[in-house]
Parts: sequence; C-alpha cells; structure tokens
Amino acid sequence: MIRTLIVEDDYHVATIHGAYVNRVEGFEVVGHAATCASGRAEIQRLRPALVLLDLYLPDGDGLTLLSATAGDAEPRPDFLVITAARDMRSVRRAMQLGAVHYLVKPFSFAALEERLAAYRQMRRRLERIGDAEQREAEQHEVDALYSLLRGPASAPGAQPRPTLASIRELLEDAPEDLSAAQIAGVIGVSRSTAQRYLSQLARQGQVELRLHYGSAGRPEHRYRRADARR
Repeated sequence: MIRTLIVEDDYHVATIHGAYVNRVEGFEVVGHAATCASGRAEIQRLRPALVLLDLYLPDGDGLTLLSATAGDAEPRPDFLVITAARDMRSVRRAMQLGAVHYLVKPFSFAALEERLAAYRQMRRRLERIGDAEQREAEQHEVDALYSLLRGPASAPGAQPRPTLASIRELLEDAPEDLSAAQIAGVIGVSRSTAQRYLSQLARQGQVELRLHYGSAGRPEHRYRRADARR
C-alpha cells in the first residue's frame, strides 16, 4: 500500500480528501496534519510515500514544507499539491521543488484518481527496476517514467470540471453532511458561489437540506445527496 499523508488545515476538507484517497486501489491514508510544522513532524514520524499538500496553511505557504524536506537525510516522500492557488509563481515553484503533480481546485474525484493511478503506475515501474537502479537509464525509459506522471489529464485542451458538477460529485462521495463553507473549501470557490449552486440543486431535488442545531445561535444549513442513506 502507498502510505499517504494529508496536509490540509480544514479538518472537513481533509476528511473528504482522505475518503477519496482510500477509494483508490493501492493507497491508504496514514495521517493528517494541519500546519507546515505538524506536516514535517508527521512526515518524520509516519514516513509516508506520498503527501497531499495544500499551499494555504496557518503557519506559512505549503511550498516551505516542500523546500524544507528537500534537505532531509531520510528518504523524502513525493508531494502532490492540491490547492486553489492558480498563480504561475506557485506552480513553477512547486515544479522546481519536485512536486509530482499540481491539482487545482475545483476538481473531481475522477481527476484525483487519475493522478493517483499514474503515480501508482510510476512507482510500480520503478520497483520493477529494483536492483538495476545503479545502471544507466536509456532515454526511452526516462521518457516512459515522465509520461506516466503526465497522464491523459495533461493533454492540451483539457477542460476544468464545471462547478455544479464538482459539487454534485462531492456530495455523492462525502461521508457526512456538508455545509456550504465546507463544500467551498474543498472545491476552491467562495461560500456564496457554493451556496448558489446548492440552492439550485436543492430546487431540482438533487440534494437535501438539513438543519444542524448547535449549542447556540442559528441552525447551520448542511447538505447531502437526496437519496443518501446515512
């Protein structure tokens, strides 16, 4: 199994990402960290093979964690960046620091699954090389390894997942009822945008609105798939 650590400051978002990862054959989530500091500590403690890394963390940019681990003596995990950061500086810096992929929110489960499957295939290819690691690689072998990580999602002209479809799919997979704020955090849109699409889906009967009463104040609106049995 490919041991995977999730570094994400929002617990509910991390839970959903964890549910996604655990659905993919060959992967298991071994931990969760909410800051750069705890992320590095968990990497040292858990020795994951892969880290799903958000860039917006309370104690700094997630890229600092990528950079900090580059000099560690122990085997370094691979990093798959999952973030709403679309600026080219972040993308370029992640590439320079060795991230195996950069997945921009909003994204679907299928998009994450595709990248995890490509990563799994690359690891299996490297494992088959095994004891031959010290030999010199042929160009076609290098090309094959890099092409595995690119995958079909990198083809020119690929279109981003529409927000409405992303919300619908998220609720299909969510292990619990979600608020508009939680949904917005997962797919990388504003709360008001998520609320607008949720209202549309509720009118169409595709999602169900539930009221969650806390200890005080107004009840929180939470959503789930209309036919969910939980």
